Amino acid sequence: MTRLRLFFLIATLTACSVFSNPIPTPLATKAPPTVPLSTAAPIESSAPPATDPVTAVVATETPSPAPALIAPPDPSCCTLVPFVSGLRRPVLVTHAGDERLFTLEQRGRVRLITADGQLLDDPFLDVSGLIDVQANEQGLLGLAFHPNYARNGHFYINYTNLNGDTVVARYIVSSDPKRADPDSAEVLLTIGQPYANHNGGGIVFGPDGLLYIGMGDGGSAGDPEGNGQNPEALLGKMLRLDVDTEGTPPEIWAMGLRNPWRFSFDRLTGDLFIGDVGQGDWEEIDYVAAPLPPPGINFGWNILEGTHRYSTFGDVAGLTGPIAEYAQSEGGCSVISGYVYRGGALPSLTGNYFFGDYCTGIIWSLTPNAQGAWDRAVFTDTDYTLSSFGEDVNGELYVVDHTGGTSYRLTGE
Repeated sequence: MTRLRLFFLIATLTACSVFSNPIPTPLATKAPPTVPLSTAAPIESSAPPATDPVTAVVATETPSPAPALIAPPDPSCCTLVPFVSGLRRPVLVTHAGDERLFTLEQRGRVRLITADGQLLDDPFLDVSGLIDVQANEQGLLGLAFHPNYARNGHFYINYTNLNGDTVVARYIVSSDPKRADPDSAEVLLTIGQPYANHNGGGIVFGPDGLLYIGMGDGGSAGDPEGNGQNPEALLGKMLRLDVDTEGTPPEIWAMGLRNPWRFSFDRLTGDLFIGDVGQGDWEEIDYVAAPLPPPGINFGWNILEGTHRYSTFGDVAGLTGPIAEYAQSEGGCSVISGYVYRGGALPSLTGNYFFGDYCTGIIWSLTPNAQGAWDRAVFTDTDYTLSSFGEDVNGELYVVDHTGGTSYRLTGE
């Protein structure tokens, strides 16, 4: 059974379930699985590779140095507890600068979670009529609130329209803070998508106040159109956009990305972490230390998959390699980038970066070591279909279960 067919089978079986009382997941109590689990993913293609990857490890440009040495996390400190349930294919949890949280449902709704944890029945915004969800990597994929949202009420969404193309649009909150104005939409960017997969989806405001937009390579498999290494194409890139200057075109800030589904900036340092979904063998985490350099970084796809040769053309000199990678033979299928923990509730986690995999549900930590590199360790092995991590205004972490329809909060309780 292909990934796509398996995904829709899982989605069909779970769409009507409401996990009203899930059991909290204790951390570090399960060993990593020894056999591959489901290979269905909302951010990955079921198409076969266009070419056989070349497996020899290649030398790349030394990645940005790791931050100062910190203590590795202690998994026994923490538990993942259900925070909100009853969601339909959730793909993100984020905040708008206050105690409320907002969650995205892939079929086109932004839901509001009040400061006391109540999921409102009426959506904050419903754009389901604008969205194509015929393929499992399409839909409402990204949400970001303007740094001055409290004053201007502006927020931004990333979705695939009825033609399957990527749209980044601005909306404005209405006079009711629990509702957006659906008539306020202003399309800032439309990018054609040649295939239905590898749409990227993440949008995040950087420490420079610009909106960063993660664009996949356009799909199929193996980047057949060469978008990742084409400096003229907007696909396969990390774009950035000045949303406060009318008519400003997007800037290509970095290239050589396959499908940067989720990425984040360390709220303390401004360092950038990108989870770039691999083709068929390797998943990777890319890293750029702050202050962010000018445009020109090349993360290597499709010359490389992780630190490994994928294609037989292209020079590896000058490419920026990942700080971490893992093999899909471990059971994974799609890396899900998370956050550096900067909350106050779990001080033993401070400075560690957390990420996971959609198929296995494993959550890892990356910890800077004395050699200026990063140590990867299993933090916990969940049963979730991880589609995203989340961060609230206080820096506490959340985990989103795509098929279970539940978001979990990391807590010491």
